[in-house]
Amino acid sequence: MRDRPGAAEGDFRLDRARVVDVRSGKIVEGSVVIEGGRIRRIGAPGSEDVPVVDAARRYVVPGLINCHSHLSIVFPFSEWDEHEPAAMTALRCYRRGIDALRSGVTTLRTVSEMHRADMALRAMIEQGWVEGPRIYSGGCGICVTGGHGAGFGVLIADGAEAFRAEARREIAAGADHLKIFLTGGIAQRNETFDEPQMTVEEIAAVVSVARSKNTYVTAHAGGGRALREALDAGLACCEHGYFLDSGDVRALVDHDAWLVPTLAVTRSSEWMERNRFAAWTIDKSLEAGDDHLASARRAAEAGVRLLVGTDLPPGETDRGSNITVREVEYLVDAGLSPLEALRGATLYPAELMRAEDRIGSLEPGCFADMLLVDSNPLEDVRALRDVRMVIKGGKIVWQEKT
Repeated sequence: MRDRPGAAEGDFRLDRARVVDVRSGKIVEGSVVIEGGRIRRIGAPGSEDVPVVDAARRYVVPGLINCHSHLSIVFPFSEWDEHEPAAMTALRCYRRGIDALRSGVTTLRTVSEMHRADMALRAMIEQGWVEGPRIYSGGCGICVTGGHGAGFGVLIADGAEAFRAEARREIAAGADHLKIFLTGGIAQRNETFDEPQMTVEEIAAVVSVARSKNTYVTAHAGGGRALREALDAGLACCEHGYFLDSGDVRALVDHDAWLVPTLAVTRSSEWMERNRFAAWTIDKSLEAGDDHLASARRAAEAGVRLLVGTDLPPGETDRGSNITVREVEYLVDAGLSPLEALRGATLYPAELMRAEDRIGSLEPGCFADMLLVDSNPLEDVRALRDVRMVIKGGKIVWQEKT
């Protein structure tokens, strides 16, 4: 059932297209033939007896993938109620999913949602009841008593066997991957970014469950000893990495791990003020900004693969531009080329989620998830700010009014 194209896809040919090949970094001019929600072929115009949509020589980019999403989160944090009815949580997730899709984000990786609302939304989308992005679900994250996720609808465990049991429950419920919390972060006032909050044994227990089901573990981690121990135990991906020193970066490289820096978290003051964050939260966020960017730059220079994830709702805006697109731009600020930054929002997340044969690139056999923009994002990723059309599973889900 996973990754159904959707109930309303159609067959058509997208003519006069400039297709961005994120694997080669080249532009392929011609047509994109879409059949059954997937890409049938890309190349010279053919004679297919299908409706034709004129791309008007716009650039066709793979649908964006946001790798760090919390659709259920409430801002400001002081108004969060982890005991709210599950129906309220699901409706909030649905609204944010629609916003993300219409901005060009056709796939989300969720990393801890209250009431497992992401799984419910995923099922509704796959069954065609509602419209929304593809969802790769982390279900509920798992943290220790009093840990970073406590109070935000996560599962609480203490000790290796308790973590193992909760991890098994999340996999059984339908989680595509598992999320743990290794260190402190911004949301809690008295936490630090490098304080260890889990034991090696607890981490290893969760990793063993994930590996038994051929999936992986990702973790909230600021950096330091906690991150290095987790990588030794089998952690596949680091979320945030606010303070990564040379040893942390070397460990990421040695373990071939991924980094989702979520740079928007420490440079979106206008968005935070609009959402009524406490002054101390904004200050803590912005104070970490320079070190956060330097950490991402250090990782990029060492060859760590950086992925786009925002932590902020993926369809919202900051200073007039979509948050997810802003994150692509921040990866360029961290030293990535426009192509590498675009790969961080398309090809690389698909590889992490083991879905590169279905999403993340525009190739025959992949789902027809794509967006149209006026200028070449391989020259300037700010081209993604002005999306003219969004297609998911061969269905035009949004287009600019003319």
